[in-house]
Amino acid sequence: MKALVIEDEKKVASFIRKGLESEGFIVDIAYDGKDGLEKAFSNSYDIIILDLMLPKLDGLSLLQRLRREDITTQVLILTAKGHVEDRIEGLNAGADDYLVKPFAFGELLARIRALLRRDGLQKNPVIEFDDLAINTFTREVSRSGNLIELSAKEYALLEFMAYNAGRALNRATISEHVWHYNFDRGTNFIDVYINRLRNKIDEGYDKKFIQTVRGYGYMFKP
Repeated sequence: MKALVIEDEKKVASFIRKGLESEGFIVDIAYDGKDGLEKAFSNSYDIIILDLMLPKLDGLSLLQRLRREDITTQVLILTAKGHVEDRIEGLNAGADDYLVKPFAFGELLARIRALLRRDGLQKNPVIEFDDLAINTFTREVSRSGNLIELSAKEYALLEFMAYNAGRALNRATISEHVWHYNFDRGTNFIDVYINRLRNKIDEGYDKKFIQTVRGYGYMFKP
């Protein structure tokens, strides 16, 4: 599952990211409303966690823009504005849920899961490519009906590549989105994880999903 956190308080954003990543989410962060809007327009997310008091573009205006453009991604407002009038305004603007700071991560996670379950009634959570199936709710991966056991990072890498199927991804992009830090050219940890995925996903099958793009990086080829 892929989440966008739009939050200008970096400690709060980092806290949410770490918690969601421990639950298997791929997490992008925007620290202002303008960047958040651009990310929401240019990427596909399963859930958006949105603060209201943001620099450059406030959260309510951002939400209204998303809904005017028919972006139906589930949006959970997470804000210090806790008056009843604020809640009504946020929900009427198109939010799917509203949680007031300070908050417990367990409650935030429970609300996110409830929204995703609701959304799952309308959307298929399984990404399928031929005989490969990736269940983004349960994080189960199978090929030809055989379950494949993946570590949390192996799954996150596979899901990120599958969401970007057919697109060449360099190591810096993979590092930023899956590990959330700048790629060090002196390390080969991404190549190690790619090889692990290949051994688990492609070994023994004629069709190879994970391809090397020479001189650039890797691609998930549908």
